[in-house]
Amino acid sequence: MNVFVPILVLGVIAVVFAVVSVVIASVVGPKRYNRAKLEAYECGIEPAAQPMAGRFPIKYYLTAMLFIIFGIEIVFLYPWAIHFDELGLFGLAAMALFIFNVSVAYAYEWRRGGLSWD
Repeated sequence: MNVFVPILVLGVIAVVFAVVSVVIASVVGPKRYNRAKLEAYECGIEPAAQPMAGRFPIKYYLTAMLFIIFGIEIVFLYPWAIHFDELGLFGLAAMALFIFNVSVAYAYEWRRGGLSWD
């Protein structure tokens, strides 16, 4: 139990700091709202007068797929690289299968034009 006390204390300090920061900011901060502040910020692009009725261009989804593909790849490849010697032939075969699956997703992304910016 004594080993976890510093971690518990640090967690409590982090939660208290977060709550106190939010409360102080809401009490002390200015409350001057105008139309520009209440509009959605779209990365510097002027928001459209009419909403797009929930439809997004395919580029958004292709970019999201790209992040997911490479994010998952790193999450699995890093521990495998650390314990490569301990896993033996089974680990090598499993990672070869995983790399094949990631390559299929990468090829699909490339084929759909997700890697070229127009």
